[in-house]
Amino acid sequence: MTKTTRYGLIGCGMMGQEHIKNIALLPDTAVTAIFEPDAGMRAITAQLAPDAKFVESLGDLLAMAELDCVVITSPNFCHAAQITEIAAKRPLPLLVEKPLLTDPNDIPTLTQIAASYPAPIWVAMEYRYMPPIAALLQDADAVTGGTRLLTIREHRFPFLPKVGHWNRFSQQTGGTFVEKCCHFFDLMRLIIGTDPIRVMASAGQDVNHLDEAYDGAVPDILDNGYVIVDFEGGARALLELCMFAEGARYQEVISAVGATGKIEAHVPGPTRFWPADLGPSPTPILEISPRAPKRPEIREIPVDPTLLKAGDHNGSTFYQHQGFLALLRGARSQPDVSFEDGLWAVRMGMAAQQSAATGQAVAL
Repeated sequence: MTKTTRYGLIGCGMMGQEHIKNIALLPDTAVTAIFEPDAGMRAITAQLAPDAKFVESLGDLLAMAELDCVVITSPNFCHAAQITEIAAKRPLPLLVEKPLLTDPNDIPTLTQIAASYPAPIWVAMEYRYMPPIAALLQDADAVTGGTRLLTIREHRFPFLPKVGHWNRFSQQTGGTFVEKCCHFFDLMRLIIGTDPIRVMASAGQDVNHLDEAYDGAVPDILDNGYVIVDFEGGARALLELCMFAEGARYQEVISAVGATGKIEAHVPGPTRFWPADLGPSPTPILEISPRAPKRPEIREIPVDPTLLKAGDHNGSTFYQHQGFLALLRGARSQPDVSFEDGLWAVRMGMAAQQSAATGQAVAL
């Protein structure tokens, strides 16, 4: 009989609630303890995890002997301090939502912690597990002969409201290219297979949140931009971000091209945002375009409706938790997304923020 795997959660806003819903779909699991300071979020979460105990501090959560792991889904600027406290008090296996950190001054400390951490640290990069993107990752090398040119386009909705409006200010998010786009920088490294050497960006805040103010401060987060990344070996990648384009049929389009062909994944946005009067939301597709013989092919990549209902990320959070649970139970030896992977994504985002602010390319 399989022992129940018991989770402690730090933070239960929108993303934390998505994690709870997907953990509930896995066999022999339980969310046992939750640290969430906001009363409104606690009330919602209590409906999703009625057997979980709410605690008053991270220390109280770590004192619960029955926990097998911790999932961090708190606001971005909290991650570094929470990882540090967990490492000092009780270094349990960690699933840490992106980004790992928001302040470059925290990089040396967290790198030192990760080097000696006695349990796995898995950085949550849900986009890797979206079924159309997973299909692209599986077939990209065979179709392209090795990606030389990678384009990632995200045309999406503005940032949603968060508790305390923390996601309206770059000091707390790390900036849009860190907060939102570390997913895409992670995919760039994964698809191309080498590390970046230079980042160039042009970006601005042109439409969103300009008429908002919180305690007299106007939001300062980017809502559109381009980022070009040069990689070891000569491959290059482009990110195109627009956060006032939610009218699009597909939210993300990822295109990888090499000497032998092109492969593209088309990913719709959250199902709950698709207008009901338009019928079913779009089905994700994978388009394969070999150069010779010229035979373009479109494959539909449907997502399980149960998984679509459990979150806004095309079922990816479930597949991510499936892998994390296998790691916890000894069925696999390493995280899919290492601390190093998570740190690279943050460093690329920080370089993009710097380049956009200065107009200068940033070497990595």
